[in-house]
Amino acid sequence: MHCPDQKGIVAKVTAFIHNNRGNILALDQHVDKQDQHFFMRIKWALDGFAIPREKIADYFQTLIAIPYQMEFQLHFTDQVPRMAIFVSQFSHCLYDILSRWESGEWDVQIPLIISNHQDMSSIAERFNIPYHYLPVLPGNKAEQEQKQMELLEDAGIDFIVLARYMQILTEQFTARYPNRIINIHHSFLPAFAGAKPYHAAFQRGVKIIGATCHYVTSELDEGPIIEQDVVRVSHKDSLDTLIRKGKDLEKIVLSRGIFQHLKYKTLVYKNKTIVFS
Repeated sequence: MHCPDQKGIVAKVTAFIHNNRGNILALDQHVDKQDQHFFMRIKWALDGFAIPREKIADYFQTLIAIPYQMEFQLHFTDQVPRMAIFVSQFSHCLYDILSRWESGEWDVQIPLIISNHQDMSSIAERFNIPYHYLPVLPGNKAEQEQKQMELLEDAGIDFIVLARYMQILTEQFTARYPNRIINIHHSFLPAFAGAKPYHAAFQRGVKIIGATCHYVTSELDEGPIIEQDVVRVSHKDSLDTLIRKGKDLEKIVLSRGIFQHLKYKTLVYKNKTIVFS
């Protein structure tokens, strides 16, 4: 939840839960002093809660959100999110995601994988996930995106992960899933853009390489950043070791970003994210 900062917000929200026989399990808050804006994430147990779950949002809206000019989201942990994966020809992020899912590390469903290449179909088959090959060629992008959106709608997808999907999504597509499309980008945005970022970084003799996980917006690679990290390199690193280290970092940073999203720990405000602990 977030709203203009003012006195009594925490007391009001916690009283709402306490008075309705809820048990608070976690609470994290932040105040942006510059904007005078308040942010909070709160988790509570519903066992014995006085308000039926289907009515909680209505009660909260009337009693707290409207008086405090608050925007909020309500999620239930027994509703498992449904994630779609988009991928092109790089397998490292896809393998990492699927291994975390198969091992039970993430509580998520993966109803489908969509690709503009056939290369990853054997991986999808190995994990028994439907694979949809929709090649994007000059002149058919709008048609293929429409097919993608129909597949996502039919599968009841909650959010999308671009696991090195090498296509630019149109504004029409991104508008359907605001703050629900997660991308991984080499380096700290917007450095070393293009098809061969590690080649460009190698030519510059960089001393660190990085990866950035962010939400996708209509502005290319300008969406709210969820997670970033770096690894040190030196003149001893070849182009091959640079790429290997970069791919390892991409997997880790993307997985962190997905995990934060799955746990509803990210809150987007003014093209930035509050990532609660």
